[in-house]
Amino acid sequence: MGLEVIPEEIRQRYHVEERRHASAILTADFKDELQDILDCLRQFKLLRSEIIVGGGGKSKIASRFDDFLFQKGWREKTTKIGKTVDGKTTDLETHKVDFCKSRIAVEVEWNNKDPFFSRDLSTFRLLHEQDIISVGVFITRMDELQEIFDALGDDIGAKYGISTTHWGKLLPRIAAGEGGACPLLLVGISPKCYVDDVQ
Repeated sequence: MGLEVIPEEIRQRYHVEERRHASAILTADFKDELQDILDCLRQFKLLRSEIIVGGGGKSKIASRFDDFLFQKGWREKTTKIGKTVDGKTTDLETHKVDFCKSRIAVEVEWNNKDPFFSRDLSTFRLLHEQDIISVGVFITRMDELQEIFDALGDDIGAKYGISTTHWGKLLPRIAAGEGGACPLLLVGISPKCYVDDVQ
């Protein structure tokens, strides 16, 4: 069982990869959580009007993933882990995972600084080693979207720079083993998700 469990309509619009049989685990043991993720991907559109809008803080693009998953019962989660050696306990606190439900963790990295990938992978690794999560899911943008951003103007292209979170920054970190043995489902937002809604 491989990525064929991900519907063709999703694989047509997104670039999807997995590590360590993540899709088989989701299909066998976490069908409801997988369905939430697939439904979230189905409803998402990358709108030109949301790309060109200015301002700081979380973008409308990332917020639409967040809003959908929140309505399905996914919640931000921080896990505290204590390690005891020779009677001395050290508290290890992970950063907050964007969304957790059951034993599935999801990070949406649309346009953060690229070191966020290392932080996320380290957290997934630790939570998996401690038997807290079974699968980690990344949703990020494909490198090919840069052509669209550049075509919308120099200021837009610069906003989505090479040092921000995108597919080309994620895969080398995974290949280097930063996620440990945690099964991963990797979803890249491709140009096929783009809709020019500006008249």
